[in-house]
Amino acid sequence: MNCNFASPNTPTFPSKLPQVGTTIFTVMSALAAEHGAVNLGQGFPDFECDPTLVNAVTQAMRAGHNQYPPMPGVPALREAVSSKIEALHGRKYCPSTEITITAGATQAILTAILAIVHTGDEVIVLDPCYDSYAPNIELAGGTVVRVPLTPGTFRPDFARIGAAITPRTRALIINSPHNPSATVWSVADMLALQDLLAPTNILLISDEVYEHMVFDSAEHQSAARFPGLYARAFVVSSFGKTFHVTGWKVGTVAAPESLTTEFRKVHQFNVFTVNAPMQHGLAEYLKDPAPYLQLPAYYQAKRDLFRQGLEGSRLKLLPSKGTYFQCVDISAVSNLNESDFCQWLAREVGVAAIPLSAFYGDGFDQGVVRFCFAKKEDTLMKALERLRKL
Repeated sequence: MNCNFASPNTPTFPSKLPQVGTTIFTVMSALAAEHGAVNLGQGFPDFECDPTLVNAVTQAMRAGHNQYPPMPGVPALREAVSSKIEALHGRKYCPSTEITITAGATQAILTAILAIVHTGDEVIVLDPCYDSYAPNIELAGGTVVRVPLTPGTFRPDFARIGAAITPRTRALIINSPHNPSATVWSVADMLALQDLLAPTNILLISDEVYEHMVFDSAEHQSAARFPGLYARAFVVSSFGKTFHVTGWKVGTVAAPESLTTEFRKVHQFNVFTVNAPMQHGLAEYLKDPAPYLQLPAYYQAKRDLFRQGLEGSRLKLLPSKGTYFQCVDISAVSNLNESDFCQWLAREVGVAAIPLSAFYGDGFDQGVVRFCFAKKEDTLMKALERLRKL
């Protein structure tokens, strides 16, 4: 549809994000739709959530929970989140002063950054990283300092992180389980980070939205578990990722009271509050821990199906220890760069993937692309049938 209607001159102004354009995610989704490709690029499920959760939200609507809830979130949900964190990680957060319900994890991260970053402050991010981090920092007037994870293994290089710290460093953002690499930080990693930050006043934003997708009997190591990290951390989680309802946009932030006070000062003006019936429904649903306790096994089965389907192909499987992503090395299949390969794959093979270079500030290309296996078995089998022909 052509929407170039004649209109009076609209004033021009300098962009706050001049480097931001159409993302590769939008490009790949459009290509997938155009060519009928199986879309394993999108990082969200193509299956339904538990009907019990939908019924809980429906009942909340019918019970009249349709007006503004309290700014920090429905008390019952904050209490449920506090109890959940204590049961899983042995850390007690006060529901009234240290737990905030947010409009998804992306809003939580932006709000934390806006609350703590002043003009000229530096924030360290570890490349490759989720694409909202850098624009969020720039919107707050901060400077993005990129430190690469070790190519190939995607392990944190604490010597390089330490070398990037300056007197202007305000915060560090970490993400485990990690999107896009599907790696998971270990106890040793978290202890090393705790030691590194101990003599500093650096704050930590710990993006833990894939916390319930850790495989092979490993445990998620939340920042909440480590006293020296807990004391300086905004711990971000996502009901959308955990319960297959990404479109609901409901997340949480747990942080010590002094950090939460500053967080809520921003939260009350950029969101104020989050939709009431979803909060009441989630509070009811959380009374049963089984859905999130069973999630690692559920997604591990999908991971195993996808990996087994690619065994013997020319795509080299990288480890997938968490999240619902699988990265593969494409060097035995093609000499194309990652972005061109993904576009070729969607057009000619009929499967959409995401280039890892899209998650690097400098577009670093290492011949690796990311697939999402949070899909129905039929979807995965259709994609595998096509990928095995490479």
